[in-house]
Amino acid sequence: MQYQNPTAFSHEQADKVGVLITNLGTPDAADTPSLRRYLKQFLSDPRVVEVPRLLWWLILHGVILRIRPRRSAHAYQQVWTEQGSPLLIYTRSQAEKLHQSLQAQWGDQVVVRYAMRYGNPSIASVVNEMLNEGVRKLLVLPLYPQYSASTTASTFDAIAADFSQRRWLPELRFVTSYLDSDAYLDAMTESIQQYWQQNGRAEKLIFSYHGVPLRYLHNGDPYHCQCLKTTRLLAEKLDLKPNQYLTSFQSRFGREPWLQPYTDETLKALPGQGVKSVQIVCPGFSSDCLETIEEIGMENREYFMQAGGERYEYIPALNDQPIHIDALSQIINQHLSGWEIPATDTAARQKHYHACSHNQP
Repeated sequence: MQYQNPTAFSHEQADKVGVLITNLGTPDAADTPSLRRYLKQFLSDPRVVEVPRLLWWLILHGVILRIRPRRSAHAYQQVWTEQGSPLLIYTRSQAEKLHQSLQAQWGDQVVVRYAMRYGNPSIASVVNEMLNEGVRKLLVLPLYPQYSASTTASTFDAIAADFSQRRWLPELRFVTSYLDSDAYLDAMTESIQQYWQQNGRAEKLIFSYHGVPLRYLHNGDPYHCQCLKTTRLLAEKLDLKPNQYLTSFQSRFGREPWLQPYTDETLKALPGQGVKSVQIVCPGFSSDCLETIEEIGMENREYFMQAGGERYEYIPALNDQPIHIDALSQIINQHLSGWEIPATDTAARQKHYHACSHNQP
């Protein structure tokens, strides 16, 4: 096996602690070729689609990649900006602000970077950059508050695949979820309350989470339970009564049953049940993206209004708000606990390096 080595490696480098935040990913552009490349990578992941590989390869290449890229490109064009996709913009900003926050506490021996599970910047490329910078302890924080094999575990797969090709591995800590973190819950609560203060409240608050196939739950995935727990904890902090909120699941794909109730079907039914005003929040999304801006903010709004609704509002994700950066900083600091932040003693490093190298023929 040929192992990778950081291209800028030096034994005299200062050791650093690295924090890598990751998110799902985004195409490079809102056009059909870019969406075809992105969807091919995303939908080829066996964590995302748990179907026998040969059968799925035929479906993916014979049907889906011939049809869906054009439709997805049109949807992305509704949310694209001059700087790129909202997910990329917010994730990059989160990393920059976390870098400033953590360096203010620990100095320049802590570095923060971001990567995408699919698309760019890739996890492998960013890990390589971090090792080049001298990172010898690495904390990975996937920005999914609730654990799912199709998101969190897939991120770990990418880290493990990269590490399997490396000679020198950093110490690794991996955050699998943070749904019951007080910092996260307080940030979500404050964001919703701030929205209420500025816009008033609707009859019902809907907590909408990204869906997964129902069989994933039956096979042991804790995602559904963690979503329900998140809703319960937030409802308690917001002092909501049972008839003032509900949980639903969006973004289903294919014909098999997914987690229910479905967000779109729920919104189509509510006006007929006498609910004329709703507000929707998506606690599983750390950044606004196609699924929140276009699917929730546009598509599902149309379903609700056409069914007789009168008021429909989407409460934005935490994005790069100060309360979110503070919450993520607290979560990161909690997981950094026990790790010594390296000192910047250049003379001591050089002395150690020369002592080591001079003992070699």
